[in-house]
Amino acid sequence: MSHQPDNIFAGTQIVSLVEVRGTNNSLVHPRGAVGVVTRTPTGEQNEFLVRFPDGFEASLTRDKLEVLKHFKDRLGESGQSNGVQVQPAFKLEQFIIYRCIVGSRAYGLDHDDSDTDRRGIYLAPADLQWSLFGAPEQFEDNARKAATGTAEVSDHGAQGEPNILECLYSPIVEKLTPLSEELLAMREAFLSQMIFQTFNGYAMSQFKKIEQDIRNSGEIKWKHAMHLLRLLITDATTLREGHVPVRVEAHRDRLLAVNSANCRGPKWMLGARNCTMTSNAP
Repeated sequence: MSHQPDNIFAGTQIVSLVEVRGTNNSLVHPRGAVGVVTRTPTGEQNEFLVRFPDGFEASLTRDKLEVLKHFKDRLGESGQSNGVQVQPAFKLEQFIIYRCIVGSRAYGLDHDDSDTDRRGIYLAPADLQWSLFGAPEQFEDNARKAATGTAEVSDHGAQGEPNILECLYSPIVEKLTPLSEELLAMREAFLSQMIFQTFNGYAMSQFKKIEQDIRNSGEIKWKHAMHLLRLLITDATTLREGHVPVRVEAHRDRLLAVNSANCRGPKWMLGARNCTMTSNAP
């Protein structure tokens, strides 16, 4: 059974039933403007993120939008508009060329109640790529499932972006096509000294958040500390061995000890800072 509100998925074209306004309440798009859903609600949220042809994005609740196909059907067009055949609804799944599990289950740090996070790569069809909408960089469904465009995978992967590399090196692959097999076969081409900057940049940002937490409340969010250390382990191994070790099961007990706050004290923090500042790129 679908958990999407009214079966509206990322990639669905919609019609705005209200005026779309920007900063200072200025009118950006009139009522009836067509957009594409790029993110669906999650948890208790009730807003869809909608991207319009000019690139402007707005958050709309369900009562402020209608699925374009339903809108046309309600007007009695039944698949045709002024004698021109209406394009069929965009179904993201048919354009997914690769999908994998990421997050705690891919890291080997999961437990029975862990969420399952999925990330994929989609190849936009020509009519979407060349349309007024363009192909969105990423579609997200309920925050636990995302699909990134091939162009963004190439660009961000070449920059050593951790999320993209972890996706390409995930040990749990759910969907693999001939095209994505070719991509995985050349994934080592994305590995460079840029990884030293990107992984350490992610780690240091987490470290600063933890320091801020200590200053503000005297408490640490230990899950963040665990993932900071995981990033450092991944970074160092990648630089030494030339592959991204997404699964860190060998360090599971120690990392989970940090997560459960059984590793209190400044030693882990000092070690983390030393790792980020002294790791040597090849």
